[in-house]
Amino acid sequence: MIDRDGYRPNVGIIICNRKNEVFWGKRVRQHAWQFPQGGIDSGETPERAMYRELHEEVGLQPQHVEILGRTRDWLRYDVPEQWLRRDWRGNYRGQKQIWFLLRLVGRDTDVQLRASEKPEFDAWRWNEYWVPLESVVEFKREVYQLALTELVRFLRRPTQERPAGTAAVR
Repeated sequence: MIDRDGYRPNVGIIICNRKNEVFWGKRVRQHAWQFPQGGIDSGETPERAMYRELHEEVGLQPQHVEILGRTRDWLRYDVPEQWLRRDWRGNYRGQKQIWFLLRLVGRDTDVQLRASEKPEFDAWRWNEYWVPLESVVEFKREVYQLALTELVRFLRRPTQERPAGTAAVR
């Protein structure tokens, strides 16, 4: 389902723990770290897609998390042509995403990367909220910066202000 501008609807998921550290997943057989994300199916709400992707990619159920907030509008990124599947070239530009900030209210042991038949991640870790974004694929960095900046206001501790020089997109 691609919109008339060439963007596929998608959700991005930032999971934080009680220390406001964020979940990073390592892509299977790659040295690329990212937040969970995935497409919104036809007729599916962003929230429903978020819960589906949360289970498929991380193995968490709705009772394991609390929604703290979401982005007001779609955030978009273009996918470089060399990353596009051949059958998508011509009418597909990239993703438009609604981002959710979740708090893990369950335990770390509730994370199950092998919950689906085709796992997206083969490792995970907690990182500081404002971790430098060099480990994220370059074309997604600006969207990550925008999502983190918009959603930080939902964190409980005011000490989470962004230190100078972190999570910056250059």
